[in-house]
Amino acid sequence: MAGNSRRRGATRKPGSKKGSRVGTGGHGRRALEGKGPTPKAEEREYHPAAKRKAAAERKAEKQSKGAPRRMARARGDQSEIIAGRNAVLEALRAGVPVQTAWFAHRIEADERTREIVALAGDTGAPMLEASRTDLDRITGGAVHQGVAIQVPPYEYAEPEDLLDAAEASGRPALVVALDGVTDPRNLGAVLRSAGAFGAHGVLVPERRSAGVTAAAWKVSAGAAARVPVARVTNLVRAIEDFRKAGLFVVGLDAGGEAALDTLAFAPDPLVLVVGSEGKGLSRLVAQKCDVIASIPIASTVESLNAGVATGIALYEVARLRRAQD
Repeated sequence: MAGNSRRRGATRKPGSKKGSRVGTGGHGRRALEGKGPTPKAEEREYHPAAKRKAAAERKAEKQSKGAPRRMARARGDQSEIIAGRNAVLEALRAGVPVQTAWFAHRIEADERTREIVALAGDTGAPMLEASRTDLDRITGGAVHQGVAIQVPPYEYAEPEDLLDAAEASGRPALVVALDGVTDPRNLGAVLRSAGAFGAHGVLVPERRSAGVTAAAWKVSAGAAARVPVARVTNLVRAIEDFRKAGLFVVGLDAGGEAALDTLAFAPDPLVLVVGSEGKGLSRLVAQKCDVIASIPIASTVESLNAGVATGIALYEVARLRRAQD
């Protein structure tokens, strides 16, 4: 009944667990406070997404144990992988430092592989046996022919080193400069041609240009170990320095004013400048050339990539020099 505050259960006894309280006092508001944002599904231990993430991490960890190259890259290692019997053999013959060597199970024994095993053993580097699957992973899917080695980053030469090499050879200097060639396979082809026709080195700019990577090593068939590559910050300035040193600068571009097979400068110290297939020579580089030469081809709509054009040009230079002897 109203006003009967002494009925049983109307008030709490002193010393009870919760104690008496008057009014809400904000208790209801505190009960409605949130507990923060809902965790992502992959962060909830018993959620299927979290289980999938954990499984993926375990799989990646397991694979990394069989792939030393991937582990090295994860640590920020800048070492390179050279794959293929010819490329590996030429690198070992040239004394390139070897960090690790991998050989496929039951690799076919021929003269090259026997020499590779002997030379790799002389370096004292670890020699590991790997499955074909592991080698595919280590080399990034390259054609490895059952052989791969890990080497330190390529050590570029200085432009003066190319002139010193020419002086030591007793022959007129012959240097190839690449302007805007960004495909490492083209660089590898240029190195192969440079080694075949007696060029003293290749000059590349640091920016917007291919460097000596694993792809270049592979295409060069080991020539990267024998032909020095110099890297410069400013290609135009480096070409001007070569001109001051007494070298003629011949640019190779479609529509040039001179035919390559009648080039008068061929017997002289020479810098052969090759541009990219799409854009050709840049304006500033072309201005530094003493002459622009072109390769006669059957159709004006066809073009040659930098690797092929360089090979043809170097052959013509070598032929004209032999004719002068």
